[in-house]
Amino acid sequence: MRSSLLINQAWFHAPTYYLHVELRQLEAFVAVATELHFGRAAQKLHMGQPTLSDLVRRLEREVGASLLTRTTRRVALTAAGAELLKRAKVILDEVASASAAVHRLADGEAGTVRVGITPPVAPVLAPHLAAALREEAPDVDLVVRRMWLHDVERAVADGAVDVAITCGIVPDPPGVVGEVFCGEPLLVGVRPNHPLAECDSVPLAALADQTLGIHSEALFPAWTLAQRQALAAAGVSPPTVELADSDLSACHWEAQADVDWILTTASIAGADMTTPIRPASPTQLVPYTLQWNPDRATTAAVGRFVHLALTVEMPSGWVTQPDHLRHGHG
Repeated sequence: MRSSLLINQAWFHAPTYYLHVELRQLEAFVAVATELHFGRAAQKLHMGQPTLSDLVRRLEREVGASLLTRTTRRVALTAAGAELLKRAKVILDEVASASAAVHRLADGEAGTVRVGITPPVAPVLAPHLAAALREEAPDVDLVVRRMWLHDVERAVADGAVDVAITCGIVPDPPGVVGEVFCGEPLLVGVRPNHPLAECDSVPLAALADQTLGIHSEALFPAWTLAQRQALAAAGVSPPTVELADSDLSACHWEAQADVDWILTTASIAGADMTTPIRPASPTQLVPYTLQWNPDRATTAAVGRFVHLALTVEMPSGWVTQPDHLRHGHG
């Protein structure tokens, strides 16, 4: 396949028209014009001297002007050749730059990835993945948007975001690929005077008759879904009451007298939780689901981000899921 350019010939003081010039012809001419020696130029381009001479002659025919004067002893630029040399260098630099940019996009080393996340993803997992992407592909622009569960599900299906990450197990909309790729241990928060407060872990079954404080589904639908799924997996169905604390961390839940215990995770509770928090028993993981629509991926960088999420080491204390490519190493 021959690469050619359309070049305006007005700078040769000829009537304005356009001509087809092959990149190889420009490369050959620039090499000769720089070296002022056909043999050295041919060696530089790793081609035979007859091939090089033919490319330069064809370029001269195409532009309709002599670019070089040749004698047995020397090669020199004509005025037209000097003019073309300046412009040809710019053209070749631009082509090289464009080619490099295209390859970076094709290889996922550049571009933009739009990620929609639900609030439980924000404290630890989203910054963790963002830092990993910066280290692996620093020129990829990661745009993270916090969204409610129903909004992020619709956004990934419609292509408003490239990737969605939420907690809990959620169905995949048509055309969307989903992976449960990691999990965070579920913790139980109890009051300091609770009989189980000093235990290494808290059996969920022991709390089956005590009132669980749970966030408003309207405020945190993804986190509420994940909690209900964890309780169902453990076979526990305690009485519940909606938490008055509207912050995701629920660090002030103890002030609500009708709440005996809560469910949380280390990343959600953060450093502000003052009541004891212990691992749930049996061990329960809050699953994190990654979804993306391959048909709506805007750049190869999207695929690169998805692959990174499925291969990167998880935060300390987290667990990789069977679908995660580094399962057993998190």
